Amino acid sequence: MYPRSAAPRGRSAYSNGLYPPAPAPRCYDYNHQSLAGVNRLDRLPPYEWKPPPSSSSVPTLHTPNMTNVRKRRNAEYSPHGVKRQRFDSSSHPLIGSPLIQAHPPPAHPGHMVAGSSRSSFVGLDSSYSSPQVHSHSQVPVVPQSSNSLQTYAKDKLSDQMVELFEACQQQTSDLAQKEMCRVRLQQDIQRVYAVARLYLTGSSMNGLGCRSSDADLCLVLKGNRKHDPIYVLSVLQRLFKTLSYVERTQLIRAKVPILRFREKGSSLEFDLNVNNIVGIRNTFLLRSYAYADLRVRPMILVIKKWAQHKQINDASKGTLSSYTLVLMVLHYLQTLNEPVLPSLQCDYPECFNPLVDIDMVPEGSKHVPPYISRNHSSLGELLLGFLRYYATDFRWDKQVISVREGRALPKTNSQGWRNKYICVEEPFERNNVARAVHEKMKFDAIKAQFAESCRILHERKDLNSILPVRAIINKESSRR
Repeated sequence: MYPRSAAPRGRSAYSNGLYPPAPAPRCYDYNHQSLAGVNRLDRLPPYEWKPPPSSSSVPTLHTPNMTNVRKRRNAEYSPHGVKRQRFDSSSHPLIGSPLIQAHPPPAHPGHMVAGSSRSSFVGLDSSYSSPQVHSHSQVPVVPQSSNSLQTYAKDKLSDQMVELFEACQQQTSDLAQKEMCRVRLQQDIQRVYAVARLYLTGSSMNGLGCRSSDADLCLVLKGNRKHDPIYVLSVLQRLFKTLSYVERTQLIRAKVPILRFREKGSSLEFDLNVNNIVGIRNTFLLRSYAYADLRVRPMILVIKKWAQHKQINDASKGTLSSYTLVLMVLHYLQTLNEPVLPSLQCDYPECFNPLVDIDMVPEGSKHVPPYISRNHSSLGELLLGFLRYYATDFRWDKQVISVREGRALPKTNSQGWRNKYICVEEPFERNNVARAVHEKMKFDAIKAQFAESCRILHERKDLNSILPVRAIINKESSRR
């Protein structure tokens, strides 16, 4: 990485304005490097973003140890969004050979974050992908145990959080089921849109999913022609009604229109959108955060379950979306006196460049080295701190939650933030992802749940006091 002074934030250090140029097309390894002891998905074959060459080798990846000190971030906040990358139809090949190729990242200095140290990035993690290419997958890697989570589970509350996480986290078999359906769908969709590609996004792919998580799909149609999402989804709805493995198709005309459907014979539900490229970008950003520290995934899973139980986790009903909740958790972990997380977009702007072509998005996140925090708080302490932060410390009327900047920004009078009860910045488009909370009554209910749960959990130190742990575990177990 380059020193902050060497290139403007958000702009690549490379002359062509893109993330490091690839010497050849490559596949993406969805399960990128994590610290020792971090839960990882079992190896699956490679998920292909571009057709790789007919033969390849896999050299070791290496990034030098971090040496530069992170500079204090600019206090100025720009409400202006970023331009979207324009697609080029010529760079859109169909799915090709299933072989893997990986290339070492460029050698460049990185940053050391105050309150932390970063170790060098030393290799490829396990791969994820199409079930039809099992015979070409790399040598399997045994997934690392999550026992090191016990380091942060020295008390009853933390133990309960680990138990809930381990019982409810998405399993390899759950992901494989979603991937098998994606492959079939892509093949059928390409009968209508020959150059279409279908990507799994959201919690299924960013490491923050549960066993019961639905699957988000993004259909990418490149080219100079502007595609009307409603029209495309209507075409797909007619197509899907002819498919033997799809049922209950429903076109939902939301701000981002989706086609909702189920896989026949299972409880697996899909939401498919068209060209919502920012969803792919934030999938890889959130995945980088999810595996930056052992405590992130259990924290987020427990808080999602808590919010669902308290009925404040449904944007369609004027409360918080799961995406908003995730950003709220990451923001809290970034803003502690001893941060659990850094701001990856500030430290590695070229890795999460919002202008980079979609085919290079997965490559950027693979070049972020592991993060080691000096904060050794237990999971229970962090959960209590999270509830307390939003119950008493955070200034809802004056502050904007920004994971991009790793801090609370002053609320401006721009249209995006004016008269909004909750302001949570989308890391790439910089709009308000909490805009669904537009009624004071719902906002007050959300704040009341934070305050009440904080009070009860502080008194009892028992997760069951705010969440029916056993009932949730049993429900998750019965879903698959």
